[in-house]
Amino acid sequence: MLIFLHGLEGSGSGHKGCYFAQRYPEMLRPDFSGDLSSRLAQLATVVAAAQNLVLVGSSYGGLLATVFAQRNPSRVRRLVLLAPALNFPEFAAAGGEQVAVATHLFIGRDDTVTPVAEVVPVARWIFTDLSLEVVADDHLLRQVFPSLAWPSLLQCPAVWP
Repeated sequence: MLIFLHGLEGSGSGHKGCYFAQRYPEMLRPDFSGDLSSRLAQLATVVAAAQNLVLVGSSYGGLLATVFAQRNPSRVRRLVLLAPALNFPEFAAAGGEQVAVATHLFIGRDDTVTPVAEVVPVARWIFTDLSLEVVADDHLLRQVFPSLAWPSLLQCPAVWP
C-alpha cells in the first residue's frame, strides 16, 4: 500500500499529491489535521491492519511517517522522506527509537525549515538502513521532486512518465 503524507500546512491535493495522483492513482493521499498524536490516530485509521506499507512523507508528513514506522516497524516496508521535520520539538517528544526500515531521505541544501545541519545527524542515528541525498533545492524540493526515480523509490511503475 502506497501512502503520501503531506506537510503541516499542506494537503493530499497539493502539488506533490497531484503529482502522485496522476502517476500512481493507487496511492492514498489522505488529508491530516491537528497535532502529531491526532495525525498518528488518523493514519492508524487509514491503514487499519494493512501491511507492507510504503510511506512517502513530506516535511511534517515525514515526521509522521517516521514516528509511525518507529511504532510499527513490521508493517512498514519502505520510507521515502522529503525534507522530514525531524528537527521539530514533536519528534524529540515522540522518542528517538531507531528504525530498521529501508529509508530514502531527500533534503535541500538551502532548506531553512528543516536545515540539513539539524536533520541529517538525527536521520543518520534514527534510520539504520538509510539512503541520504542532499540536493540543490529548498524545503519544498520543487526543482528535484519530479526528477526523483519514483518507480524505483516506490518499487512500482508509474502510469505515465
